[in-house]
Amino acid sequence: MKRLDHYWYSQNPLVWALLPLSWLFCAVATIRRYCYTNGWLQSEGVPVPVVVVGNLTVGGTGKTPLIIGLCHYLTQQGFKPGIVSRGYGAAIRGTHAVRSDDSAAACGDEPVLIKQRTDRPVVIGRDRVAAVNRLLAENDCDVVLSDDGMQHYRLHRNIEIAVIDTDRKFGNGYCLPAGPLREAKARLNAVDMIVHHGNSLYNYHFSLEFDDAVNLVTGERKSLASFHSSSVHAVAGIGHPQRFFNQLRKQGLELSEHAFPDHHRFRADEIRFEDGLPVLMTEKDAVKCVALLADNGSVGVLERCWSVPVNAKMSERIGLDLITLIKHCQ
Repeated sequence: MKRLDHYWYSQNPLVWALLPLSWLFCAVATIRRYCYTNGWLQSEGVPVPVVVVGNLTVGGTGKTPLIIGLCHYLTQQGFKPGIVSRGYGAAIRGTHAVRSDDSAAACGDEPVLIKQRTDRPVVIGRDRVAAVNRLLAENDCDVVLSDDGMQHYRLHRNIEIAVIDTDRKFGNGYCLPAGPLREAKARLNAVDMIVHHGNSLYNYHFSLEFDDAVNLVTGERKSLASFHSSSVHAVAGIGHPQRFFNQLRKQGLELSEHAFPDHHRFRADEIRFEDGLPVLMTEKDAVKCVALLADNGSVGVLERCWSVPVNAKMSERIGLDLITLIKHCQ
């Protein structure tokens, strides 16, 4: 059976049947935001600038690599950023300060990955106000990056960055459940930056670069070109798996594609291939699969698994204008 999001990128009878619910969802979202922007519902502020990096659509747009890239950039410019995230799928309730050795099952895959890649404070919590308060109480941070949360209006934000996947854009253009939109496209008129993933024609854009793979057991790093001698299995449980597969093919690899939904909870048998070929996977999937295969006694399989780190190559204007916006908040 096809997942509902399969239908979000086309016009079809199921979408048309869901349109009344979509209109209702969009109206409620619009009214809710209106209540916050006009003070009928109260947002809660914090003493440092809050930068929300989010998107209008359900599913991946490349926010996590962009968050990591922004965090590195701010650190290089002398800032002390901290990150808050909902921690999608996390078993932990309340707020939690993420450690590098935390499991993805406990904290969510993206927060663990962000912590490992940035080594900056990361706090998860469905209540982002509580998460930010804990982040600032326990760490010396002068700017907060919120991974997603454009629709979490109870947290006052100083700067909003909306990320758009230029491959998939807004799907069929409808709000949930008939389409992938969380709010109407007009919401973009109110954000500070619209950052396009994958199209360099825009002032604010970024692309994902990867050239190496890291072994999940030994930590050995080698170039993707070294995998040209045989086929590989490519595993991706992200919002847009095909982008990962296409990038690997651009590197000259011959691969078997294994696409899974975003934040997929893997079973050991889904990545325990019996042909002995290398398995390449995204970083976000790797933080889940390391513990999974080790717990299932599949060390031999794990030795054939490689994580493919990605880096967001950002246009210069993103960093420069973000610094300007942050300084205007101080």
